[in-house]
Amino acid sequence: MIKIAALLSADRVCLDALAQTKKKALETLSELFRHDTPDIAAADMLSSLCAREKLGSTGLGHGVAIPHGRLAGLNRCIGAFIRLPQAIDYDAHDGQPVDLIFALLVPQEACENHIKHLAAIAEMFSDPDFCRRIREMPNDREAVYQQLCQTIAA
Repeated sequence: MIKIAALLSADRVCLDALAQTKKKALETLSELFRHDTPDIAAADMLSSLCAREKLGSTGLGHGVAIPHGRLAGLNRCIGAFIRLPQAIDYDAHDGQPVDLIFALLVPQEACENHIKHLAAIAEMFSDPDFCRRIREMPNDREAVYQQLCQTIAA
């Protein structure tokens, strides 16, 4: 079982990101990661996320994306979440625009944990009722953070 609280902090949740492109969304996520990793440059985090996107879109479909990357100098897996007020083109597999984005950065050497975390996050966001609840919640970062943390994926 993966507990989202082990990956995420309320400081890494943003509900009003004004990103109008995939790159701007990834930049916003990279800045959120800086809250707990001040020794790692946001540009390095962005490069890691963008490098993975070049291999293929991390847009899962149904308005959800899970960008992820490996990063040297990181000592644990960390997540960041943004809910966009207006969905953006993300090259998702179903062609639908994306408004819920949960990003994951993992240490360069982390293989098994990386896969487990991605699978757990994908499982959580594949539940249409869960996504609807997250979309309908008011702009209360702490409340959305608590909702994300209450959801435990196998």
